[in-house]
Amino acid sequence: MHAMFPLHITRRHFFGRGATGIGAMALGTLLASEAGADAPNLAAHNGPGYGPGQPGAPHFPARAKRVIYLCQSGAPSQVDTFDYKPTLEKLDGQPLPDSVRDGQRLTGMTSGQKEFPVAKSFVPFRQHGQSGQWISDLLPHHAKIADHICIVRSMYTEAINHDPAITFFQTGHQQPGRPSLGAWVSYGLGSESADFPAFIVLLDHNTDAQAQPLYARLWGSAFLPSNHQGVKLRSSGDPVLYLNDPTGADQRDRRQLLDNISALNRLRLEETGDPEISTRVSAYEMAFRMQTSVPALTDISDEPQSTFDLYGDDAKTPGTHAANCLLARRLAERGVRFIQIYHRGWDHHGGLPQRHPKIAREVDQGSAALVLDLQRRGMLDDTLVIWGGEFGRTVYRQGGNATSYGRDHHPRCFSIWLAGGGVKSGISYGETDDWCYNIVDRDRYGVHVHDLNATILHLLGLDHQRLRFKHQGLDFRLTGVEDHQPVQDIIA
Repeated sequence: MHAMFPLHITRRHFFGRGATGIGAMALGTLLASEAGADAPNLAAHNGPGYGPGQPGAPHFPARAKRVIYLCQSGAPSQVDTFDYKPTLEKLDGQPLPDSVRDGQRLTGMTSGQKEFPVAKSFVPFRQHGQSGQWISDLLPHHAKIADHICIVRSMYTEAINHDPAITFFQTGHQQPGRPSLGAWVSYGLGSESADFPAFIVLLDHNTDAQAQPLYARLWGSAFLPSNHQGVKLRSSGDPVLYLNDPTGADQRDRRQLLDNISALNRLRLEETGDPEISTRVSAYEMAFRMQTSVPALTDISDEPQSTFDLYGDDAKTPGTHAANCLLARRLAERGVRFIQIYHRGWDHHGGLPQRHPKIAREVDQGSAALVLDLQRRGMLDDTLVIWGGEFGRTVYRQGGNATSYGRDHHPRCFSIWLAGGGVKSGISYGETDDWCYNIVDRDRYGVHVHDLNATILHLLGLDHQRLRFKHQGLDFRLTGVEDHQPVQDIIA
């Protein structure tokens, strides 16, 4: 009532609002003095997703404008994809020495095993491209992008089980409750698009009955303003819920309704100062614009046949990896800052030689086509593409026999690849020992999860130590408080 009729203010209401205003000014002064001139108070930013991000950001010239992250949930086996180990031909079937394992903790799925027989790769490796990158026959289409990708073979993490491991990769912490990588990027840089959110998520259709679950917190904003959370596009029905107005009202009537709601919300914002009200206003506006922009995005009838020759016929089926990779390219063209694609089904504790090829076929052509498509359109130089899982798989067999076995979780060494966006192309970085169990000279060449995330932010022009948000009296950042740095050796 007070917002609608500003003259109807009681004496009690006047003094209450006055006290709140004085307290807010005092708090603002304290926060400003804590942040310093070159590190603005990030907690004060409550603007909409569209437009600039934090004051002073980017912190230096960016190499990449956007990120497309192809998350392989469940953890592909590095032994059978990107880490070529000819020595395993001789070691195949031999027990893994205790000195190599060096007391590493095991999951409950193999801790009871009496023996740990080594299993060589079940699929051949070959060199590809002018760079001679070693890639297994499990991913034949990746052979076409050998000269475009940087394969990091020295990744490591601290988590040994799926949920904390993928949460760690996506949020920088093993426990839920932290903002996701995409939310941090949206918060820091804002959006280049007036018609789409800065952060969009696509989920591939799951075809593996034992796939690990995914939770919305992996693309959530946690304590950041909620307009920075990822917006999930669905592959069936309306891409976004309530995209079509069930009332059948025309666009002019909807526009008038939103303007009236916005006016009421702004009056409430002036009264309470609640930042979530401005988020609500921007959400209404974005939803209105997406009623036009999303149908145009998902209508791929304007794509030439050459597109489907590149991505394969799967690109015509919504929800496949190829279709989502094509949508990712279309979103990148429309200025979306961070695009995340999740593909589940890599978690094979049994029957890995039979099950890994199926999942690999689902992602191989689409992933490679995305890189080639971006390169042909002149977008790869400023688009960073990332492909990888939450940890690796063990070199030793889990149960089974020499032809049908599983591989357990392995956080001590695994492989991912990056392409474009200021990353060196046609190189591999880091190496593992003859047993593909430990990183050689980890202190020098090991790439921790925080190092990878710091590198991603760096390529986007963000200093991971300066991108902070004050919450409950603490300065939080994506990369924690440890001393991690961007991997300069892979930056072009």
